[in-house]
Amino acid sequence: MHFQDVDQLTSFLDEESIRFHKVGVFDMDGVFRGKYMDRDKFESSLRKGFGFCDVVLGWDSNDQLFDNTEVSGWHTGYRDAPVSLDLSTVRKIPFEDDTILVIAQFDGDYEAVCPRRLLGRSIAKAKSMGFGVRAALEYEFFMFKETPESARAKGYRDLEPLTPGMFGYSMLRSGVHAELYHELLESMELLECPIEGLHTETGPGVIEAALRHDEALAAADKGALFKTFTKILAQRMGLMATFMSKWSNEYPGQSGHIHISLEDHETKHNVFYAGDDPDGLSQTMRWFMGGQVTLLPELLPMICSTVNAYRRLVPGMWAPTHANWGIENRTTAMRAIPGGPNSTRSECRVGPADANPYLALGAALASGLWGIENKVEPPPVIVGSAYANPSDAGVPLPGTLGEATRKFSASKVARELFGDAFVDHFAATRDWEDRLARKHVTDWDLARYFEII
Repeated sequence: MHFQDVDQLTSFLDEESIRFHKVGVFDMDGVFRGKYMDRDKFESSLRKGFGFCDVVLGWDSNDQLFDNTEVSGWHTGYRDAPVSLDLSTVRKIPFEDDTILVIAQFDGDYEAVCPRRLLGRSIAKAKSMGFGVRAALEYEFFMFKETPESARAKGYRDLEPLTPGMFGYSMLRSGVHAELYHELLESMELLECPIEGLHTETGPGVIEAALRHDEALAAADKGALFKTFTKILAQRMGLMATFMSKWSNEYPGQSGHIHISLEDHETKHNVFYAGDDPDGLSQTMRWFMGGQVTLLPELLPMICSTVNAYRRLVPGMWAPTHANWGIENRTTAMRAIPGGPNSTRSECRVGPADANPYLALGAALASGLWGIENKVEPPPVIVGSAYANPSDAGVPLPGTLGEATRKFSASKVARELFGDAFVDHFAATRDWEDRLARKHVTDWDLARYFEII
């Protein structure tokens, strides 16, 4: 739904007898934090904005307060941060009658660390260079015959997947569970997050959804809402969906691939396509890929932002381990897809399903634009398996969140692209995440060392 102004929206609310109004912001981890508002408060917020407790920028995904940030903390008194509602994000919620949803973003002093605002600044940069940005996200997620209560009671062990075995692209599985697939397809269409392709992946209960491409900010909104409402829909059906990068030692991790194309702002032609090039790739695209590959080791925490994300980056698990690129090569970190004049694009394959869509897409876009500005030639293209010859595979990616965060914090280019306020705040939140993990004694530790060492 698209509204020109607040008056047009309020007329729509009356015409559709909308009784419930939900608003929310996405935090540093991409978690949707929000509330219901009554009609008067909602209208006032549309016109003047409102205050949202800055604690949502000062705690982690488990509501534990950071002890190392300046943006939010006891020293700020957890005051209200100014936020504004984006009229372009209004949509009905399919399984909540007479209810609409609107996405908000942080303003004022908090704008510099707002994930959605960060992506907006990268898009504005592209526009100043004469480009429009189109993007699409695709996600793998596992479905379980569990509830939040049963999963906790089991200590997240011995969980029962929706389906058994390794059965990618299974018409059998999707036919048996057609009601789930249909509900997901229909609900996301109504939520204005249309799914272009939906199929089983390799693993018990794993599904992959490719979302329809759109302008970059709308694509990120769709990705963030898709993950949130897929989990809601699953739990309403007595199931659980997880987007964590790697939930099992036995199965491949879950990806969140990022597709980007640039178009001429005036002609709308895809500037990545070149009909006279043997591979169909323009020089502009090669510079874009050069920037992405060059900066990936420095910007990795914006894409792989959890401790668990690095469990996925191991050889042979369909996830890259080095900063490199290939043409139609699914073993590389960056994949150039020669799709002709309409769909030639870059695919960032290092992305996990648990990434914050705004930050991951923002990093992938900003690094590519940096490559164009600086005419960065990409390294030699990888042909065949990127795992076959590690010495020729490119720069190794950081192997842990802690290592990646230190590299990110020290990156001059990251600070040029995103500003000191964001880099300092986000690095502090990732350092917190890493410290929590290092305090924890795992099952692997116990099995490895308890008796033998």
